[in-house]
Amino acid sequence: MHVGASVSWIIEEGREPVEFFRSVNVDWLGKKWYFLAFSLIFSVSGIISMAFHWTHPVGGVRSPVPLGVDFRGGTQVEVQFKQTPNIEQIRQATAAAGIRDASIVNYDVPSHHEVLISLPEQHVESSLDTGRQQIEDALHARFGDNSFDIRNVTVVGPTVGKQLEKQATLATLYSLLGMLIYLWFRFQLIYGIAAVVACFHDTLITVGAFALLDSFGFKGMEISLTVIAAILTLVGYSMNDTIVVFDRIRENLRLSRRESLPDVVNRSINQTLSRTVLTSGLTFLTVLSLFVYGGPVLRGFSFALVVGILIGTYSSIAIAAPMLVAWQQYRAGSGKAAVLPAAKRSKV
Repeated sequence: MHVGASVSWIIEEGREPVEFFRSVNVDWLGKKWYFLAFSLIFSVSGIISMAFHWTHPVGGVRSPVPLGVDFRGGTQVEVQFKQTPNIEQIRQATAAAGIRDASIVNYDVPSHHEVLISLPEQHVESSLDTGRQQIEDALHARFGDNSFDIRNVTVVGPTVGKQLEKQATLATLYSLLGMLIYLWFRFQLIYGIAAVVACFHDTLITVGAFALLDSFGFKGMEISLTVIAAILTLVGYSMNDTIVVFDRIRENLRLSRRESLPDVVNRSINQTLSRTVLTSGLTFLTVLSLFVYGGPVLRGFSFALVVGILIGTYSSIAIAAPMLVAWQQYRAGSGKAAVLPAAKRSKV
């Protein structure tokens, strides 16, 4: 099936294709100011939350977002209790032992009675090895010797954490750059710029959501390596949605040279709406189930996917496509020919 075609599903062989939406005629560009207001509200809220998080470092680590042990360095201890653990009592035990800024969350399924205790980065890297012993002594003093078992200990030094943070940032930037170059050759430069701006918009809102939740006291939602993997996945997912719309715009521009670009963009979005809603809707239901039933370990990963799929689908319609119209209007206002940004015919 052609990538730009409105996705249809054949119910039975020999039957006509069935589309989820028929004869859709929504003026998407007419609602551009509502879309702009929506994006500004969430983008600015995320930026303010990141600024607040930066000015209020946790555990001596200054960062615009709450970082997991993968990036900030520290110790994670998985503890399995014989009985259902009381998080508040565990927090009191660690505080009494002089352990500050420890993150304590339920781990895995409730029937396993497991808790994940995260200690922040210590000032001396070699002292990170004492994290297990500190936790073990604190829990022994409060709950007794045979009430729990240490299942696993993960130690990440601050130097390694900084390297991982740098590599994760570069991976995200390189992926956006690579997609910009691809769309430059596949379509035109303006298409690539519009798609990358939409992906940056998605990433900003998704990452900002973590800082926003942390500012409101929702702990345990941290940026880890798995969250970075989710963000990179969303960059590709959002880009794919945008390319589908762009490809249909390009086809319609070839077929309707006398039609204005706003009308072509509206019609193209409406024609691909079935594909967008059904594919994004099914993917959203999957990641929503992962968020609800995946447990605390996958919560950050699944939360990034839930937010990212919603925002990524939205940006393909409300951010990327309208930028093509804005570019044409800018050219017309500058006294240049209002050339429709149609790409050359593809050989693929």
